[in-house]
Amino acid sequence: MDEIARIISGKPSAEDLPLDTSLRPRHLNDFVGQAGIKGNINIAIAAAKGRDEPLDHVLLYGPPGLGKTTLAYIIAAEMGVNIRVTSGPAVERTGDLAAILTNLRSQDILFIDEIHRLNRAVEEVLYPAMEDFALDIIIGKGPGARSLRLTLPPFTLIGATTRFALLSPPLRDRFGAIYRLDFYDHTSIETILKRSARILQIEAEADGLGEIARRARGTPRVANRLLKRVRDYAQVIADGVITQSVAVEALSKLEVDHIGLDEIDHKVLHTIIDKFNGGPVGLETIAASISEESDTIMDVYEPYLLQLGFLERTPRGRLATQLAYEHLGLPDKKPPQTSLW
Repeated sequence: MDEIARIISGKPSAEDLPLDTSLRPRHLNDFVGQAGIKGNINIAIAAAKGRDEPLDHVLLYGPPGLGKTTLAYIIAAEMGVNIRVTSGPAVERTGDLAAILTNLRSQDILFIDEIHRLNRAVEEVLYPAMEDFALDIIIGKGPGARSLRLTLPPFTLIGATTRFALLSPPLRDRFGAIYRLDFYDHTSIETILKRSARILQIEAEADGLGEIARRARGTPRVANRLLKRVRDYAQVIADGVITQSVAVEALSKLEVDHIGLDEIDHKVLHTIIDKFNGGPVGLETIAASISEESDTIMDVYEPYLLQLGFLERTPRGRLATQLAYEHLGLPDKKPPQTSLW
C-alpha cells in the first residue's frame, strides 16, 4: 500500500493541503505541544529581534506530520519577515539555488523541506551561503574559468527532514539550533482537535474527540485527517454530531483500531507471529511476505510498532513481543526455553 494513501500516514497528501493551510496556527502561542522547543525558539526570536539580526540557522527533524513546516511559518511571522519555501528534490541545480538566494532580502527565511535530499553539488554551494552569506559562482569553462563571489543579504535557513541520519555532517554542523520534534501526548492531540473542530465548525462531543485522539498515533496531521473523515460519516449516517459511538463506528469502517494500527500494521505483526512463530525473522523476509519494500517497512511501519513495544529489533531479526500477542488476542505460541541438561 502506498504510504501516502494510508489514512494514518503522517505524510501530506493533495487533499491535506487546504486542510493544513486553514488549520495551521499562525503564532507561537497558538502552537500546541513541543513545549521545550517552543520555549527555546521564543527566546532565540526575542534575542535576534533585540539585536536586529537574523535568527541562527534552524534544523527541525522528526517523523512526518508533527509540525515542522508549521513552525517554519510561525518563526517567519514572529520575526516579521518573508519566507521562501522549497524542497530538497526541487532544487536540482546550483543555478536554482543561486536564483533563490539572490532574491532574498535581509533577515528573510529560506525554508527547505526534506533537506537531506539536496543534490551534493547544490549542498556545497550552500555552505558559504550559510557561513559567510556569500555565493561562489564559476564563470566560464576550462583554463579561462574564474570564480566570482557574490555577497548575500543576511538570511536564516530553516531545514526540515524526516531522515536526520542522512544529513551530511558538514551541513548538519552549520545549523546553530537543532530541534527534534517528538510525537504528541493524548492531551495535546485532544486540544488540537478541539481547535480544529471549532475552526471547521464541526459539532463534536469531548468523548468523540477523545476517541479520535486515541487513534491519531500522536500526530496532528493524522488527527485532523481522521476528524475530517469522521465528520463526513457523522453527516451522512448520524445526525451530524461526532459522539463517541459515531467516532468508533467511523474509525472501525476505516480499519483503524483503538490504538491507531491499520491493516498494514496488522499484516506485519501477523506475518511475524503466524508465519514465523513470532520471530526472529529478517527484514527482507518480512518484506517479501507482504510484498513491500524493506526500506518502507523499516522507515514507515516499524517506528510506531517499536514505539508501542510490539516489535523488537535483534541481531537475528525482528521479534514480536508479548504486547503484540495480547493486542491481537493471540496466545503466546513460542515454546518455553528448556535447558539442554
